[in-house]
Amino acid sequence: MAIWLLCPASTYAQRVLLHSDVAEDTIYGSFGPNRRFFNHIYLGYLPVVGASNPGSDIRYGSSSEFMLGLRNKLRLSEPVSIGLDLRFVRLSYVLAQTDHKLLPTPTVHHRESVALSQWQLEGFVRLNAGARGNVVGRYLDLSGWGGWVMGTAHRAEDRPSTGPRRVQTNERGLPYLRRWPYGVGARLGSGRYAAVARYRLSDTFTPAYQSAYPELPRWTVGLEIGWL
Repeated sequence: MAIWLLCPASTYAQRVLLHSDVAEDTIYGSFGPNRRFFNHIYLGYLPVVGASNPGSDIRYGSSSEFMLGLRNKLRLSEPVSIGLDLRFVRLSYVLAQTDHKLLPTPTVHHRESVALSQWQLEGFVRLNAGARGNVVGRYLDLSGWGGWVMGTAHRAEDRPSTGPRRVQTNERGLPYLRRWPYGVGARLGSGRYAAVARYRLSDTFTPAYQSAYPELPRWTVGLEIGWL
């Protein structure tokens, strides 16, 4: 009887307050940068590159596309994943003001641009490099994309020698630009950063205007930053 009284209560009465099985935690097991499912937001800035044609000359460094997108990735195996992007893209061609200018008219302005605002879908295959934990790591994406141009704009600015100091004109709904662009691309990345190259396969101008306007450059090359 004395021995029983001296024993601490913990030796003969225990109560389970919390029970969990980490292996059965489906959110932890299936979602993450290097798990079966993953998605994240990203930003991209890609200057236009490649030779321009006389009549549709552009100003390099100012002509570019900006993108904001949501990337969804499904891992098939350790080295291979597939994915789908949905993004908003604004592509702007700043036109060079030369004597042989044709797009959209031969008139020379102080500054002039043609812009396309569009939604794009892109499917890609990702090849992962090297062993890693639950991180994005190093990878190469090969992709194909298509889009719908929801808005087009032509802007021109003049600075006359007399009268108003600055005159601006804006035109929307341009009939000479195609509404359904498509192309291919590649992305070489490490973690949240990626170098991106995209090539537009579709023509810029509708068939009725292709004989009047020389084609604009098809390449854009730049950088993406992901919000992981």
